[in-house]
Amino acid sequence: MSVTIKDVAREAGVSVATVSRVLNGSTNVSENSTKLVKDTIKKLNYSPNFLGRNLRKRATNVILVIMPTTDHSLYMKIVAGMQVYANKVGYDIITASSYSTSSVEIRQMNMLFNRTVDGVVLLGTSYNAETLNSLAENYDIALCCEGVEGADVLTVTVNDEQAAYDAVCALIKKGHRKIAFIGTEVSAVSSSQRESGYLRALEDHRIPINPDYIYKGTYDYWHGGIAMEHFASLEDRPTAVFAISDILAMNAIRKACELGMKVGSDISIMGFDNITMCEMMNPTVSTVEQPCARMGELVVQKLIDNFSSSNKDNKYYTVEHKIILRESTGD
Repeated sequence: MSVTIKDVAREAGVSVATVSRVLNGSTNVSENSTKLVKDTIKKLNYSPNFLGRNLRKRATNVILVIMPTTDHSLYMKIVAGMQVYANKVGYDIITASSYSTSSVEIRQMNMLFNRTVDGVVLLGTSYNAETLNSLAENYDIALCCEGVEGADVLTVTVNDEQAAYDAVCALIKKGHRKIAFIGTEVSAVSSSQRESGYLRALEDHRIPINPDYIYKGTYDYWHGGIAMEHFASLEDRPTAVFAISDILAMNAIRKACELGMKVGSDISIMGFDNITMCEMMNPTVSTVEQPCARMGELVVQKLIDNFSSSNKDNKYYTVEHKIILRESTGD
Protein backbone atom coordinates (compact mmCIF):
# COMPACT_ATOMS: atom_id res chain seq x y z
CA MET A 1 0.00 0.00 0.00
CA SER A 2 1.13 3.58 -0.66
CA VAL A 3 2.45 5.66 2.19
CA THR A 4 0.03 8.30 3.52
CA ILE A 5 0.56 11.56 5.34
CA LYS A 6 -0.66 9.84 8.52
CA ASP A 7 2.11 7.26 8.16
CA VAL A 8 4.67 10.04 7.95
CA ALA A 9 3.26 11.78 11.03
CA ARG A 10 3.22 8.51 13.02
CA GLU A 11 6.79 7.61 12.06
CA ALA A 12 8.09 11.12 12.83
CA GLY A 13 6.11 11.41 16.05
CA VAL A 14 4.42 14.64 15.04
CA SER A 15 0.90 15.66 14.13
CA VAL A 16 -0.56 15.41 10.65
CA ALA A 17 -0.93 19.21 10.76
CA THR A 18 2.83 19.58 11.26
CA VAL A 19 3.57 17.37 8.27
CA SER A 20 1.10 19.39 6.21
CA ARG A 21 2.75 22.67 7.23
CA VAL A 22 6.16 21.35 6.17
CA LEU A 23 4.75 20.24 2.80
CA ASN A 24 3.22 23.68 2.29
CA GLY A 25 6.50 25.43 3.15
CA SER A 26 5.12 27.06 6.29
CA THR A 27 7.63 28.88 8.50
CA ASN A 28 5.52 28.12 11.57
CA VAL A 29 7.45 24.90 12.24
CA SER A 30 10.74 24.55 14.14
CA GLU A 31 13.90 23.70 12.24
CA ASN A 32 14.20 20.39 14.13
CA SER A 33 10.66 19.34 13.32
CA THR A 34 11.05 20.40 9.68
CA LYS A 35 14.22 18.33 9.33
CA LEU A 36 12.61 15.36 11.07
CA VAL A 37 9.58 15.42 8.78
CA LYS A 38 11.68 15.79 5.63
CA ASP A 39 13.95 12.93 6.70
CA THR A 40 10.92 10.76 7.39
CA ILE A 41 9.39 11.61 4.00
CA LYS A 42 12.63 10.55 2.35
CA LYS A 43 12.89 7.40 4.47
CA LEU A 44 9.34 6.26 3.69
CA ASN A 45 9.54 7.45 0.07
CA TYR A 46 6.35 9.43 0.55
CA SER A 47 4.88 11.21 -2.51
CA PRO A 48 2.42 13.96 -1.58
CA ASN A 49 -0.83 14.05 -3.51
CA PHE A 50 -0.40 17.61 -4.71
CA LEU A 51 -3.39 17.45 -7.04
CA GLY A 52 -5.75 16.40 -4.29
CA ARG A 53 -4.26 18.96 -1.92
CA ASN A 54 -4.54 21.74 -4.45
CA LEU A 55 -8.12 20.86 -5.26
CA ARG A 56 -9.02 21.05 -1.58
CA LYS A 57 -7.40 24.47 -1.53
CA ARG A 58 -9.31 25.24 -4.76
CA ALA A 59 -6.02 26.11 -6.43
CA THR A 60 -3.99 24.19 -8.99
CA ASN A 61 -1.77 26.97 -10.38
CA VAL A 62 -2.81 25.81 -13.85
CA ILE A 63 -4.61 27.83 -16.54
CA LEU A 64 -6.33 26.18 -19.49
CA VAL A 65 -6.25 27.90 -22.88
CA ILE A 66 -8.90 26.76 -25.36
CA MET A 67 -8.28 27.75 -28.98
CA PRO A 68 -10.28 27.02 -32.15
CA THR A 69 -7.28 25.33 -33.77
CA THR A 70 -3.62 24.61 -33.12
CA ASP A 71 -2.77 25.18 -36.80
CA HIS A 72 -2.73 28.98 -36.52
CA SER A 73 0.62 30.52 -35.55
CA LEU A 74 -1.23 33.57 -34.20
CA TYR A 75 -2.64 31.50 -31.34
CA MET A 76 0.68 29.88 -30.57
CA LYS A 77 2.34 33.30 -30.34
CA ILE A 78 -0.31 34.39 -27.85
CA VAL A 79 0.20 31.23 -25.80
CA ALA A 80 3.96 31.87 -25.79
CA GLY A 81 3.29 35.29 -24.25
CA MET A 82 1.06 33.69 -21.65
CA GLN A 83 3.73 31.17 -20.71
CA VAL A 84 6.40 33.83 -20.23
CA TYR A 85 4.32 35.63 -17.62
CA ALA A 86 2.87 32.48 -16.04
CA ASN A 87 6.33 31.00 -15.50
CA LYS A 88 7.42 34.11 -13.65
CA VAL A 89 4.66 33.74 -11.07
CA GLY A 90 4.58 29.96 -10.70
CA TYR A 91 1.70 29.04 -13.00
CA ASP A 92 1.49 26.52 -15.82
CA ILE A 93 -0.37 26.90 -19.10
CA ILE A 94 -2.03 23.93 -20.79
CA THR A 95 -3.72 24.16 -24.18
CA ALA A 96 -6.60 22.43 -25.94
CA SER A 97 -8.23 22.82 -29.33
CA SER A 98 -12.01 22.94 -29.63
CA TYR A 99 -11.87 22.58 -33.44
CA SER A 100 -14.53 25.33 -33.39
CA THR A 101 -16.98 22.71 -32.12
CA SER A 102 -19.22 23.71 -29.23
CA SER A 103 -19.57 20.17 -27.82
CA VAL A 104 -15.79 19.80 -27.66
CA GLU A 105 -15.41 23.20 -26.02
CA ILE A 106 -18.03 22.36 -23.40
CA ARG A 107 -16.27 19.08 -22.61
CA GLN A 108 -12.97 20.87 -22.20
CA MET A 109 -14.56 23.46 -19.93
CA ASN A 110 -15.30 20.65 -17.49
CA MET A 111 -11.69 21.02 -16.39
CA LEU A 112 -12.72 24.39 -14.96
CA PHE A 113 -16.04 23.19 -13.58
CA ASN A 114 -14.43 20.36 -11.61
CA ARG A 115 -11.58 22.66 -10.48
CA THR A 116 -8.83 20.78 -12.31
CA VAL A 117 -7.64 24.23 -13.47
CA ASP A 118 -7.93 27.62 -11.81
CA GLY A 119 -9.10 29.52 -14.86
CA VAL A 120 -9.70 29.41 -18.60
CA VAL A 121 -8.70 31.74 -21.43
CA LEU A 122 -10.81 31.40 -24.56
CA LEU A 123 -9.20 32.37 -27.89
CA GLY A 124 -12.56 32.43 -29.62
CA THR A 125 -15.64 30.69 -28.25
CA SER A 126 -19.03 29.29 -29.20
CA TYR A 127 -20.54 30.67 -25.98
CA ASN A 128 -22.84 33.68 -26.28
CA ALA A 129 -22.66 36.70 -23.98
CA GLU A 130 -25.42 35.49 -21.66
CA THR A 131 -23.68 32.16 -21.05
CA LEU A 132 -20.29 33.80 -20.55
CA ASN A 133 -21.69 36.29 -18.06
CA SER A 134 -23.31 33.45 -16.12
CA LEU A 135 -20.07 31.46 -16.06
CA ALA A 136 -18.08 34.49 -14.94
CA GLU A 137 -20.21 34.74 -11.80
CA ASN A 138 -18.77 31.47 -10.49
CA TYR A 139 -15.56 30.85 -12.41
CA ASP A 140 -12.49 32.77 -13.55
CA ILE A 141 -12.59 33.06 -17.33
CA ALA A 142 -11.19 35.49 -19.88
CA LEU A 143 -11.41 36.16 -23.61
CA CYS A 144 -8.34 36.94 -25.69
CA CYS A 145 -7.90 37.86 -29.35
CA GLU A 146 -11.65 37.51 -29.98
CA GLY A 147 -14.26 39.32 -27.89
CA VAL A 148 -17.97 38.60 -27.58
CA GLU A 149 -20.39 41.49 -27.88
CA GLY A 150 -22.26 42.06 -24.62
CA ALA A 151 -19.99 39.83 -22.55
CA ASP A 152 -19.07 41.32 -19.16
CA VAL A 153 -15.91 39.23 -19.01
CA LEU A 154 -12.19 40.07 -18.83
CA THR A 155 -11.19 40.58 -22.48
CA VAL A 156 -7.92 41.47 -24.22
CA THR A 157 -7.85 42.22 -27.97
CA VAL A 158 -6.70 44.80 -30.46
CA ASN A 159 -9.17 47.43 -31.62
CA ASP A 160 -10.21 45.50 -34.73
CA GLU A 161 -12.29 48.30 -36.22
CA GLN A 162 -9.54 50.89 -35.87
CA ALA A 163 -6.86 48.45 -37.04
CA ALA A 164 -8.79 47.69 -40.24
CA TYR A 165 -9.46 51.40 -40.73
CA ASP A 166 -5.75 52.14 -40.48
CA ALA A 167 -4.91 49.32 -42.91
CA VAL A 168 -7.31 50.60 -45.56
CA CYS A 169 -6.13 54.18 -45.00
CA ALA A 170 -2.58 52.98 -45.69
CA LEU A 171 -3.78 51.66 -49.06
CA ILE A 172 -5.61 54.91 -49.78
CA LYS A 173 -2.46 56.87 -48.92
CA LYS A 174 -0.65 54.88 -51.61
CA GLY A 175 -3.17 56.20 -54.14
CA HIS A 176 -5.73 53.38 -54.24
CA ARG A 177 -9.42 54.16 -54.52
CA LYS A 178 -10.66 50.85 -55.91
CA ILE A 179 -10.18 48.78 -52.75
CA ALA A 180 -11.83 45.38 -52.38
CA PHE A 181 -12.60 43.53 -49.17
CA ILE A 182 -12.35 39.84 -48.28
CA GLY A 183 -14.35 39.01 -45.17
CA THR A 184 -16.49 36.24 -43.79
CA GLU A 185 -20.11 35.43 -43.07
CA VAL A 186 -18.98 34.13 -39.67
CA SER A 187 -20.63 36.02 -36.81
CA ALA A 188 -17.35 36.75 -35.03
CA VAL A 189 -17.00 40.21 -33.50
CA SER A 190 -13.56 40.73 -35.03
CA SER A 191 -14.83 39.91 -38.52
CA SER A 192 -17.68 42.42 -38.39
CA GLN A 193 -15.51 45.09 -36.77
CA ARG A 194 -12.83 44.74 -39.45
CA GLU A 195 -15.50 45.14 -42.11
CA SER A 196 -16.77 48.24 -40.30
CA GLY A 197 -13.25 49.67 -40.30
CA TYR A 198 -12.96 49.07 -44.05
CA LEU A 199 -16.27 50.79 -44.73
CA ARG A 200 -15.47 53.76 -42.46
CA ALA A 201 -12.15 54.35 -44.20
CA LEU A 202 -13.86 54.50 -47.58
CA GLU A 203 -16.60 56.80 -46.29
CA ASP A 204 -14.14 59.16 -44.59
CA HIS A 205 -12.21 59.48 -47.86
CA ARG A 206 -15.42 59.87 -49.92
CA ILE A 207 -14.78 56.70 -51.86
CA PRO A 208 -18.01 55.09 -53.12
CA ILE A 209 -18.71 51.62 -51.74
CA ASN A 210 -18.88 49.12 -54.60
CA PRO A 211 -20.82 45.95 -53.62
CA ASP A 212 -18.87 44.01 -56.27
CA TYR A 213 -15.70 44.71 -54.29
CA ILE A 214 -17.00 42.99 -51.16
CA TYR A 215 -16.60 39.20 -50.90
CA LYS A 216 -17.62 37.17 -47.85
CA GLY A 217 -16.93 33.47 -47.39
CA THR A 218 -15.30 31.69 -44.47
CA TYR A 219 -11.88 31.86 -42.79
CA ASP A 220 -10.80 28.81 -44.81
CA TYR A 221 -7.69 29.42 -46.90
CA TRP A 222 -9.21 28.76 -50.32
CA HIS A 223 -11.79 31.54 -49.98
CA GLY A 224 -9.01 34.07 -50.55
CA GLY A 225 -8.46 32.55 -53.98
CA ILE A 226 -12.17 32.41 -54.78
CA ALA A 227 -12.47 36.08 -53.85
CA MET A 228 -9.55 37.00 -56.10
CA GLU A 229 -11.08 35.09 -59.01
CA HIS A 230 -14.25 37.11 -58.51
CA PHE A 231 -12.40 40.44 -58.42
CA ALA A 232 -10.36 39.51 -61.53
CA SER A 233 -13.57 38.74 -63.43
CA LEU A 234 -14.91 42.26 -62.97
CA GLU A 235 -14.78 44.68 -65.86
CA ASP A 236 -13.65 47.39 -63.45
CA ARG A 237 -11.11 45.52 -61.33
CA PRO A 238 -9.98 46.72 -57.90
CA THR A 239 -6.37 47.86 -57.59
CA ALA A 240 -6.05 46.83 -53.93
CA VAL A 241 -7.51 44.24 -51.57
CA PHE A 242 -7.83 44.22 -47.79
CA ALA A 243 -8.41 40.76 -46.28
CA ILE A 244 -9.44 40.26 -42.65
CA SER A 245 -6.81 37.54 -42.14
CA ASP A 246 -3.36 36.74 -43.47
CA ILE A 247 -4.53 33.26 -44.48
CA LEU A 248 -7.12 34.75 -46.82
CA ALA A 249 -4.64 37.33 -48.10
CA MET A 250 -2.05 34.67 -48.88
CA ASN A 251 -4.35 32.63 -51.06
CA ALA A 252 -5.53 35.81 -52.74
CA ILE A 253 -1.86 36.51 -53.56
CA ARG A 254 -1.36 32.97 -54.85
CA LYS A 255 -4.41 33.21 -57.10
CA ALA A 256 -3.47 36.68 -58.36
CA CYS A 257 -0.07 35.32 -59.41
CA GLU A 258 -1.75 32.37 -61.14
CA LEU A 259 -3.92 34.83 -63.07
CA GLY A 260 -0.84 36.66 -64.30
CA MET A 261 -1.05 39.68 -62.03
CA LYS A 262 2.04 41.18 -60.48
CA VAL A 263 1.27 41.57 -56.79
CA GLY A 264 2.56 44.88 -55.49
CA SER A 265 2.13 46.71 -58.80
CA ASP A 266 -0.90 45.38 -60.71
CA ILE A 267 -2.70 44.80 -57.43
CA SER A 268 -1.83 45.43 -53.78
CA ILE A 269 -2.96 43.00 -51.10
CA MET A 270 -2.97 43.47 -47.34
CA GLY A 271 -3.83 40.94 -44.63
CA PHE A 272 -4.39 41.00 -40.89
CA ASP A 273 -2.54 39.29 -37.99
CA ASN A 274 1.15 39.21 -39.09
CA ILE A 275 1.52 35.45 -38.77
CA THR A 276 4.95 33.91 -39.27
CA MET A 277 4.29 32.99 -42.92
CA CYS A 278 3.91 36.66 -43.90
CA GLU A 279 7.68 37.09 -44.06
CA MET A 280 8.18 33.73 -45.77
CA MET A 281 5.79 34.32 -48.67
CA ASN A 282 6.97 35.53 -52.06
CA PRO A 283 6.02 38.31 -52.19
CA THR A 284 6.11 39.10 -48.48
CA VAL A 285 2.73 40.11 -47.08
CA SER A 286 1.71 43.54 -45.85
CA THR A 287 -0.48 43.20 -42.80
CA VAL A 288 -1.79 44.44 -39.47
CA GLU A 289 0.32 43.16 -36.60
CA GLN A 290 -1.44 41.99 -33.48
CA PRO A 291 1.00 42.15 -30.51
CA CYS A 292 0.42 38.51 -29.62
CA ALA A 293 2.96 38.19 -26.83
CA ARG A 294 1.65 41.32 -25.11
CA MET A 295 -1.96 40.13 -25.39
CA GLY A 296 -1.06 36.76 -23.89
CA GLU A 297 0.96 38.31 -21.08
CA LEU A 298 -1.73 40.85 -20.20
CA VAL A 299 -4.67 38.44 -20.16
CA VAL A 300 -2.86 35.96 -17.91
CA GLN A 301 -1.70 38.71 -15.58
CA LYS A 302 -5.22 40.07 -15.17
CA LEU A 303 -6.75 36.59 -14.84
CA ILE A 304 -4.30 35.56 -12.10
CA ASP A 305 -5.05 38.82 -10.28
CA ASN A 306 -8.73 37.86 -10.39
CA PHE A 307 -8.02 34.54 -8.66
CA SER A 308 -7.34 36.30 -5.37
CA SER A 309 -9.62 39.30 -5.78
CA SER A 310 -13.16 39.69 -4.50
CA ASN A 311 -13.65 42.53 -6.99
CA LYS A 312 -13.19 40.86 -10.36
CA ASP A 313 -11.66 42.81 -13.23
CA ASN A 314 -14.02 42.31 -16.17
CA LYS A 315 -12.70 45.18 -18.27
CA TYR A 316 -12.18 45.19 -22.02
CA TYR A 317 -8.50 45.88 -22.71
CA THR A 318 -7.20 46.83 -26.15
CA VAL A 319 -3.52 46.67 -27.09
CA GLU A 320 -1.83 48.67 -29.83
CA HIS A 321 -1.72 47.25 -33.35
CA LYS A 322 0.85 48.13 -36.01
CA ILE A 323 0.62 48.47 -39.80
CA ILE A 324 3.44 46.60 -41.54
CA LEU A 325 3.99 47.30 -45.24
CA ARG A 326 5.87 44.73 -47.33
CA GLU A 327 6.17 43.62 -50.94
CA SER A 328 2.51 42.73 -51.48
CA THR A 329 1.68 46.47 -51.42
CA GLY A 330 4.74 47.51 -53.41
CA ASP A 331 6.97 48.27 -50.44
